[in-house]
Amino acid sequence: MKETPTTPNVPPQDPTVSAKASNQPPPSPRSHSFSSSEALKFGFDIFKKNIVTFIKIAAVLLIINIVMGAIGSLFGHNNPLVLIWGIISYLIAFVIQIGIVKMILDLYDGKPLNFSNLYTQYALGLRYYAASIIYGIMVLVGLICLIVPGIYLAIRFQFFSFLIVDKNAGIAESLSKSSALTEGVKINLFLFALLIVVINIIGFLLLGIGLLVTIPTTMMATIHVYRKLLSQTPGI
Repeated sequence: MKETPTTPNVPPQDPTVSAKASNQPPPSPRSHSFSSSEALKFGFDIFKKNIVTFIKIAAVLLIINIVMGAIGSLFGHNNPLVLIWGIISYLIAFVIQIGIVKMILDLYDGKPLNFSNLYTQYALGLRYYAASIIYGIMVLVGLICLIVPGIYLAIRFQFFSFLIVDKNAGIAESLSKSSALTEGVKINLFLFALLIVVINIIGFLLLGIGLLVTIPTTMMATIHVYRKLLSQTPGI
C-alpha cells in the first residue's frame, strides 16, 4: 500500500498580526541631550589647560584692533576714505570672526594653535555672511512678532556658523542641519544661553578682567554642546 506524504502541521498565521508587524513604525532616532554643568566644567578645564593660548589669542586680537583703529584715525573725520576704510575694516573683522570659530574648533580637537586661520578662512566668507544675514532677518522678524518666535528661531538655527566652518555646509544646509541638532533640546539650549549670559555679566562686573576667563570658558562650553549634539545626530 502506497503511503501518501504528510506535510508538517503549521498553524495558520493571523493576518492581523502580520499587518501590525508590517505597519510598525521605524525605531525612533536617538534623543538629544546635554548637561550644562558638564559643558561649563569642560570649558573651564580647557581654559585652564590652554590659558597661555587664550592669552595669545586675546593679545593678537587686541593688536589687530589697535592697528585698525590707528589706520582709521589717519584719514580724519571729513575724509571720504573713512567710509572706504570702514567697509574694508568690516570685511577684515568678518573674516577674523570666521577664523576665530575655526581656531576654537581646532582647540577643541586638540590641534595646535594656528594664527593663519584668522585670514585663511576667507573662502567661507560669502556663504557665512549670507547665512548670517538670513539668520539675523529671521530672528529680527521673530522678535517683532511678540519676541518669543525670535528667541525660538535664534535657538533653533544658532549652530549654522559652526556647521559652515566645521562641516563646510552650504547656506541652506547649515540652517537645516542646525535645526536637526537642536531638535528636542531647545528649552535646554535657551536655559544654557541664559546661564552663559549671566556668567559673562559676572565676568564683566569683576572690573572686566573676569571676561578673560568667562569668555573662553563659555565659548568652549558652547563648542562642547555643539559637538555633543552633533554626535547624537546621524547623517551630519
